Amino acid sequence: MFVLTYFNVHVLFLSMQPTLTTETVQFTTKGQVVIPARFRREFQIEEGTKASVITTPGGILLRPITRSYIRSLRGSLKGRGVMKAMMADRKHERAL
Repeated sequence: MFVLTYFNVHVLFLSMQPTLTTETVQFTTKGQVVIPARFRREFQIEEGTKASVITTPGGILLRPITRSYIRSLRGSLKGRGVMKAMMADRKHERAL
């Protein structure tokens, strides 16, 4: 016998705006959840959009990885020595 069970959870959506909005959604037994349409529009979530899932002390944070999000990261690591560290790591891997 197969029983379909739903779990109620609260998902907190964070945007660039200072206001927070909370919606109640349900997870299926497969762990799927439907993001409300207004949040999909606000965060430019389309079919196939990937998201990072982060556990926090307050719960689960879903962060959509959209083109605008990727564009906002450009230059964020500049001047932090990331390229030098990456090149040193690559050189070390080649030596193995």
